[in-house]
Amino acid sequence: MAAPSSLYLFAILVLFASAAALSLAHPQTHRHQFVVFIIFCRHGIRQLRTGWADGPEFVTQCPIKPGRSYTYRFTVQGQEGTLWWHAHSSWLRATVYGALIIRPREGESYPFPKPHREATLLMGEWWDANPIDVVRQATRTGAAPNISDAYTFNGQPGDLYKCSSKDTIIVPIDSGETNLLRVVNSALNQALFFTVANHKLTVVGADASYTKPFTTSVLMLGPGQTTDVLISGNQVPARYYIAARAYQSAQNAPFGNTTTTAILNYKSAPCPAKKGSPTIKPIMPFLPAFNDTATVTAFSRKFRSPRPVPVPTKIDENLFFTVGLGLNNCPRNFKPSQCQGPNGTRFTASMNNVSFVLPSNISILQAFQQGIPGVLTSDFPANPPVKFDYTGNVSQSLFQPVPGTKGYRLKYGSTVQVVLQDTSIVTPENHPIHLHGYDFYIIAEGFGNFDPKKDTKKFNLVDPPLRNTVAVPVNGWAVIRFVADNPGAWIMHCHLDVHITWGLAMVFLVDNGVGQLQSIEAPPPDLPLC
Repeated sequence: MAAPSSLYLFAILVLFASAAALSLAHPQTHRHQFVVFIIFCRHGIRQLRTGWADGPEFVTQCPIKPGRSYTYRFTVQGQEGTLWWHAHSSWLRATVYGALIIRPREGESYPFPKPHREATLLMGEWWDANPIDVVRQATRTGAAPNISDAYTFNGQPGDLYKCSSKDTIIVPIDSGETNLLRVVNSALNQALFFTVANHKLTVVGADASYTKPFTTSVLMLGPGQTTDVLISGNQVPARYYIAARAYQSAQNAPFGNTTTTAILNYKSAPCPAKKGSPTIKPIMPFLPAFNDTATVTAFSRKFRSPRPVPVPTKIDENLFFTVGLGLNNCPRNFKPSQCQGPNGTRFTASMNNVSFVLPSNISILQAFQQGIPGVLTSDFPANPPVKFDYTGNVSQSLFQPVPGTKGYRLKYGSTVQVVLQDTSIVTPENHPIHLHGYDFYIIAEGFGNFDPKKDTKKFNLVDPPLRNTVAVPVNGWAVIRFVADNPGAWIMHCHLDVHITWGLAMVFLVDNGVGQLQSIEAPPPDLPLC
């Protein structure tokens, strides 16, 4: 029997997510044990002691074989807001994803006036091809993969494209209402701007953590990030476009320069024209230029926690990770058709000059927890092997990283600071770096090479935002801090899937602490085997 198409898989899971809302209500204890039958990653769930339920293939489990099933069991604790779930195998998440909403526990409310209604908008990408064929072709040729053919809201490109005008997503509102929009960037490879014509947006949450409210006319979300905003029905009753288009920071890299739309529809607005009558188009918003890094910077610097937070100040592990692309020389036994990157090379990517390679016959977590040798090493470098002008003109001798399956070992309870430094190897780019199993504080961001002598003065150690994905500025850096209080094997990777395909990832190996409550649970009996 032929496998269902990507569109069919997307429809099944999005309908399930929509019907069930994947809403998780905290009981009085603020802990809720539950079981889901979604066979993919729960992006952003802390997974305390339940790394077996994290989802990425060959990291915390082997892939689920056709005809088999695996039940993910985990506890949601201390998180409220919008997360999402998605496939974490090859490029399957191009069409296999949905929202995961964690509501306040029963009897409690949002830290803002209760919205009249809520809507969830998942931004995505669509290929007029099987996405798996797209990435396989890129792997064969060594070139960059073909760009997508459209961006989408909840699976629909919108009426600026020829194919889906009658199915454009409608978001209802009425005069006097204040509603909650949950916005998710589920796109595979593209950061996206988001805006609503003639309406201001008040940001109140991101990555399932509340934020100090601030008002903006535009959002920018890297792939993997979520943002919760309040929108007020304070405009003339009409139809207004909700729009998203690319933020493209990589110079000379191709991208889809199109706009996806949904429609904010006032219930009291005049009805659309009848068939045959002139059609009044919804009002179109202003969108930033595709390379408007200044707008991105102004937006990202507004994020704060609602109140002072316990940022770690005594640091046990002070790490410096470069993130960026690379080019592998064409192997001698390869044909020219297999080396179609720049000047006959093959694209690659790395962190600290290590291009991450997944194992193929056992998961990293199994090998780490059971002490199985030969699968990975724990010698991922704490600093770049060679210091260089990271954002300057880089010698081509540094373009070719070393492949490896390397992790960095952390003691339970250790406090960790990571400087994430973009590089200009091949091209600088804004990288959405996601850490599984943890939230972290983003204490500073900047441009150029991180300078510990002057840039530490910029650290926000009072009320930095708590996130699970940080958009490292193009030609710049970001600094994050967290406490290693979740034992297991946790991948940190760029959420541009083309980059993780090329190796822009590493794994933190966090030891057990003392006793059962500081140790990872035993693997479940139905854990998939390779």
